Amino acid sequence: MQVQIHTDHHIEGTEAMGKWVSSAVADALDRFSGQISRVEVHLSDENGGKKTSPENKQCSLEARLEGHQPLVVKHHAATLNQALDGAADKLVRLIEKTLSRTAHV
Repeated sequence: MQVQIHTDHHIEGTEAMGKWVSSAVADALDRFSGQISRVEVHLSDENGGKKTSPENKQCSLEARLEGHQPLVVKHHAATLNQALDGAADKLVRLIEKTLSRTAHV
C-alpha cells in the first residue's frame, strides 16, 4: 500500500511528518493493506495560520480499494494529529461498510 502525502502551503511537509503520517495510515488500515493500492493524504490549515478556531485543521483521505471507486473521507479537528486520527477512523468504517456490502452481492 502506497501512501502519498500532500499539504497546503500553510503546513510544512517535513520528512518526520511524512514518516508519522505514513505510519499512522498504515497502522490504521493494516488489515486492509492487501486490498488497498494507494492512500492519498491531504492535510490543510483552513485558516492559513492567521487565527485559531476550534477545528481549523483538516485531513482528507482517499483510498484506492481494488474493484471499487475511490473512497474519500474528511475530518476537521484542532490539531493535525486529531484530524488524521478522525479521518482514519472514518475511512476504516467506510471500507468495512463497502466490503460488507459487496460480500453480500
